[in-house]
Amino acid sequence: MAGAAQIRLSSPRLSPPGLTRRAALAAGLAAAGAGAAGRSLADAPVPFAHSGRLMQGGVMFGRTDPHAPISVDGKPQGAASAAGLFVVGFDRDAPPSATIAVYRAGAWAEQTFPIAPVAYTIQHIDNLPQQMVTATDPAIIAREQADRALKDKAFASRAPIDDFQGGFILPLDHPIRTSPFGVQRVLNGEPKAPHYGVDLAAPIGTPIHAPAPGLVVLAEPDLYLDGGLTLIDHGQGLISMYLHQSRLDVAAGQHVARGQAIGAVGMKGRATGPHLCWRMKWRDRNLDPSLMIQTYAPSV
Repeated sequence: MAGAAQIRLSSPRLSPPGLTRRAALAAGLAAAGAGAAGRSLADAPVPFAHSGRLMQGGVMFGRTDPHAPISVDGKPQGAASAAGLFVVGFDRDAPPSATIAVYRAGAWAEQTFPIAPVAYTIQHIDNLPQQMVTATDPAIIAREQADRALKDKAFASRAPIDDFQGGFILPLDHPIRTSPFGVQRVLNGEPKAPHYGVDLAAPIGTPIHAPAPGLVVLAEPDLYLDGGLTLIDHGQGLISMYLHQSRLDVAAGQHVARGQAIGAVGMKGRATGPHLCWRMKWRDRNLDPSLMIQTYAPSV
């Protein structure tokens, strides 16, 4: 992957962290002077080690200096951990490239990576209760809004942990995949948003296991569309989701281990049969959780 990347130093779009506009300008002039003094791209170290899946819905794990600030496509996205680890997700509809920058040794260093496209299919689901497709009942609309507020608060989590680094396992034993990530949904003949999960069919009561360690940031037993819902932050806002559960075995604020039972398969909410809808987000980007299987952060 690194061979196809473009590498640049001291991007003019990025200011050193914590500097005022005037100080940033001075720092930029100083960097230009240093470049004129003979610093070249060939002299620069590779900005960071990386691994992962460079495709729509995929993820990159990186390793750089401890606490180094990170920027993605010109937007600050926190900092690496004390171990120098960071994570970046690529949305279902990510553009053809992504530029990731780290601030180290007094300068921004960035790489631009190609992001492979994915062809998504269309899925039709009929005979759903119409209030589950487009709510018009004021009480249901209010309930959906309250559910969304709970989830938005949980999605804002940025747990200072590196629990993503050891890879992920499947949340169910021997599941049957009934719907892949990213399909365009048509519900009762009405085009809707893409399906951002992977549907895994299993009998009601089948144990659901945490695919990786993490901090439970939401555990709600009966949301209107999602049914029993658990959200786990695996670090830096990489959050996995488990929908339609019949039973929850964890609570918000609890740290779970890989393989620990977190709940049971159900069909609460908008579901036509017993299954687990497994989802993942990195900040505001929707990811394919199945791409996390056996994807590990780079070693030291």
